[in-house]
Amino acid sequence: MFSDELEKISWEETTKAIYSKTEADVIRALGKSRCDVDDFMALISPAAEKFLEPMARLSKKYTEERFGRTMSMFIPLYITNSCTNSCVYCGFHISNPMARTILTPEEIENEYKAIKKLAPFENLLIVTGENPAKAGVPYLARALDLAKPYFSNLKIEVMPLKTEEYEELKAHGMNGVICFQETYHKENYEKLHPRGPKSNYAYHTEAMDRAMQGGIDDVGIGVLFGLNTYRYDFVGLLMHAEHLEATYGVGPHTISVPRICSADDIDASTFENAISDEIFQKIVAVIRISVPYTGMIISTRESQRSREKVLALGVSQISGGSRTSVGGYATEELPEENSAQFDVSDHRSLDEIVAWLLKLGYIPSFCTACYREGRTGDRFMSLVKTGQIANCCAPNALMTLQEYLCDYASPETRQLAEDMIRKQMEEIPNPAIRKRALENLERIAEGKRDFRF
Repeated sequence: MFSDELEKISWEETTKAIYSKTEADVIRALGKSRCDVDDFMALISPAAEKFLEPMARLSKKYTEERFGRTMSMFIPLYITNSCTNSCVYCGFHISNPMARTILTPEEIENEYKAIKKLAPFENLLIVTGENPAKAGVPYLARALDLAKPYFSNLKIEVMPLKTEEYEELKAHGMNGVICFQETYHKENYEKLHPRGPKSNYAYHTEAMDRAMQGGIDDVGIGVLFGLNTYRYDFVGLLMHAEHLEATYGVGPHTISVPRICSADDIDASTFENAISDEIFQKIVAVIRISVPYTGMIISTRESQRSREKVLALGVSQISGGSRTSVGGYATEELPEENSAQFDVSDHRSLDEIVAWLLKLGYIPSFCTACYREGRTGDRFMSLVKTGQIANCCAPNALMTLQEYLCDYASPETRQLAEDMIRKQMEEIPNPAIRKRALENLERIAEGKRDFRF
């Protein structure tokens, strides 16, 4: 268990080690094809400050080698904000007098239907507060059962579960688990989580171990940057990724990079470790260099300006048109009914997000072919590490983009998408794949759906 490894680490010595790194250590790390913990420390150390430009170039290179210009689209759905924790940075904390909602099965399915009217979404992230008595495993299992006819890739971001509970939810169609450690600094973690199930540092830290032991080979990790010093939590995050790969043969499928932000009764400016845009960009770049194979997620916590600056540095997955209130897709929530976990910074519609990505030269992708073809876990990681995943990513992305422009896009976005598809089809190097993809694009234009490599 990763918590056992953390117990052996002196974080005071780790902090000293980070600040002792030299420019020579940074140069060595940048020249390696695979980084270790010492390299992680060097890349995030003060000695790395003058190397920001070469790090940005290298992170961009790694991103395009493995993910090309595709940007995977996902959408979160909060099905309850009921929570028994007292996390001091979260709008869901138990002391907040906000309205609490637990969606009924009928309401959940209405949300699924509403999401499918937005785009050909297949990547759904189901999110809850932490109230196992009222919205525990049986509730989640029912939500997953209802989701299967609508979505082909189902992930959860919920309370840490037992190994057998992850196994149970996998049987109900769950493909992946996301769980943020928030901060790896134990003393700070316990101050930030004074009461409730989440106050158990070791149990929370071991969640990804239990998920993998329960047969889940797609896990996502992350910290909430701003809760602790960013260098400290960066090293903890990368050590966690290294532990998962060494122990289970598969590293994290994704790493998320959320920053502390304001919520209903939470003021982000009161957190002394909050990070600037410049530091945030550096973190994204260094994560990409340190773990080139891992998908990186950025959500609507970040503004358009902030998101645009980090896309090229390592981000491979993005949300758009998201709601952080309970439900919110079938019926838009009124301001006075605020049930959101945090304030959204990017309020653009999904179509605006898609058009924006196209203008920046990215291919918005609604693809889940790897999940449907069994390319997960160590098989997926092998394809990403060798760069072979790009052989199917681009054509699959273009076919889902064709579905979007046929069924959902505004006239302006449709024209942008058509131009992108035409240009990118010419760049597919394999003639057989290009020919088959062109045939599939024609079938999609005729009304047929669901093609993949």
